[in-house]
Amino acid sequence: MTPHVRSVNLARPKPEPGGKGYRTGIDKRPVGSIEVFEPGPRYGDGPGVVGDHVGDVDHHGGAHKAVYAFAREELDRWEAELQRGLPDGGFGENLTTEGIDLEALLINQRLRVGEEVVLEVSVPRTPCATFAGHMGEKGWVRRFAERGRCGVYLRVAVPGTVHSGDTLELLEPPAHDVDMLTAFAAAMGDDEAARRVVDARCLPTMYHERLVRRLTARP
Repeated sequence: MTPHVRSVNLARPKPEPGGKGYRTGIDKRPVGSIEVFEPGPRYGDGPGVVGDHVGDVDHHGGAHKAVYAFAREELDRWEAELQRGLPDGGFGENLTTEGIDLEALLINQRLRVGEEVVLEVSVPRTPCATFAGHMGEKGWVRRFAERGRCGVYLRVAVPGTVHSGDTLELLEPPAHDVDMLTAFAAAMGDDEAARRVVDARCLPTMYHERLVRRLTARP
């Protein structure tokens, strides 16, 4: 199967399930196309998708979390385990992909999407209470973390329009071997993975320094 975008998805804002007083954009649904752009650098600068919604501005949005992608193959796997339907966009992703192992992509790997857009693999997703409330599954954060396949956040290197059905093409790889699976393990507390990520210096400064502080604090 040629790697491609199965669907592009926008938020249907709804009350945050934990009662935090804002509307969350985690529930996304397919649309025909989306416009992607590079937002400002901070979380509160909003998503990189025109018409999308970020509720938790302290932890989401900004250039390093401009677009989120998750694989349909993983949604299918979770459907089987949870014995319930999971629609495209159901994990809060803007891009539901097929035919590509997202977690095997290297941090900072660039992908051409369709003919004009270029996206860049950025940072891991951290499962949170809002995600757990949206799913309504017991122990969801732990289960999702243990699976280790978090999808990928993406920066927007070249803006434009992404359509459902657009092909995904890997461009020149970065000069390190740290993939998203390793970066997610590092973020979830794996010190061996964290040392690999720190040595590669492949993450944005804030994320890099967070791992350095954790490793430095270890006895």
